[in-house]
Amino acid sequence: MDKFVIKGGKPLQGQVKVEGSKNAALPIIVASLLISKGETVIKNVAPLRDINSVINVIEYLGAKVTYDEKAHVMTINAQHLNGTTAPYELMRQMRASFLVLGPILARMGEAKVSMPGGCVLGARPVDFHIKAFQQLGASVTDKRGYILAKGKPLKGGYIYFDRPSHTGTENVLFAAVMAKGKTHITNAACDPEIVDVARFLNKAGAGIHGAGTPDIVVEPVTRLKNVEYTVSGDRLVAGTYMFGAAITGGKVKVSGFNPDHLTMVNHKLMEMGCAIEFARSSVTIKGPKRPLPVSVTTFPYPGFPTDLQASLMAVSCISSGTSHIRETVFKDRFSHTMELRRLGADVNVSSDEATINGVTELLGAEVMASDIRAGAGIVLACLAARGKSEVLRVYHVDRGYNRMEEKLSSLGADIERVNE
Repeated sequence: MDKFVIKGGKPLQGQVKVEGSKNAALPIIVASLLISKGETVIKNVAPLRDINSVINVIEYLGAKVTYDEKAHVMTINAQHLNGTTAPYELMRQMRASFLVLGPILARMGEAKVSMPGGCVLGARPVDFHIKAFQQLGASVTDKRGYILAKGKPLKGGYIYFDRPSHTGTENVLFAAVMAKGKTHITNAACDPEIVDVARFLNKAGAGIHGAGTPDIVVEPVTRLKNVEYTVSGDRLVAGTYMFGAAITGGKVKVSGFNPDHLTMVNHKLMEMGCAIEFARSSVTIKGPKRPLPVSVTTFPYPGFPTDLQASLMAVSCISSGTSHIRETVFKDRFSHTMELRRLGADVNVSSDEATINGVTELLGAEVMASDIRAGAGIVLACLAARGKSEVLRVYHVDRGYNRMEEKLSSLGADIERVNE
């Protein structure tokens, strides 16, 4: 099992380019199951543990996949899709694997999909998905940890979410693109990754309108065609490196993504004393000598992303005052606070709010990653800590960050991956 060994105290300096968005690539890969003829080519797919996990799932279902990890290009042929069951041993590794339910149901008329796994972030029910499929005419039951759905053909309908659901919106899109009749989705998730998925499907011949807004309309088509598509840059990885510059007092140019996808993050970083220069597909950020305190509430897009909450908390730990972070997306997304305390941070959590009293310095220690984004935040804290730190369970980080230690090393960080 690998770990990161970090000697902190060095400002990050230089340039880093982010790769394709994991949260867009995963549903786009799954959406390729809807294309029953020819090869689909997906570019800018970062080589991540989660990408390999979803490849295993769709190959189990009968898709043929070739993936050039160096070129970041994937080719998928789902012409001979023959499976309707996605078993637990494949599904337990990540929540996004539940997205196969929509395409399997649409293509095969029935699906048996295990309840998903992934990061432990509290209750993340799939009730939204089930209710939506029922509105589209499917019969859905829950039996011994599996969701069983039947419905052919699916029918268009009116879908609403009590709360915007990222994967719920995507699953409905998959089920609705070839249903009989128009589908309206109310209170849909507005994330840029949703827009990416809709663009892919529309390029393949779908009729999706309004992606990126709370109201989406799907005009059904009879079939989708094979296409070539390039995944957009990962705004969450970009945001992580931006917070890296902030916590180390460095200056970093982060490219390969759309800065407009991080508007709230940009505002909060500037509020903390960072100077940011914007370009079309990059930002250059200069961290302050010591960050200013800030108050943040995580919220679905375009609010502050929960996936960058741990990174912001890490920076707040060395701020010049008291910061407040309220988590409204995932119930148990403060697991990293105990690890930050091991580094000397003054963090207190009550219900859904964390209070962070900034300290003058953090001290190196042995810590561990509990999920993808918590791991990234812990790594950032270690970059700022005096002395040596060891970050365990970095396989969590590998799920969402490609060769993070190499990219940080290129920016001047003293970090190496060690196999225990």
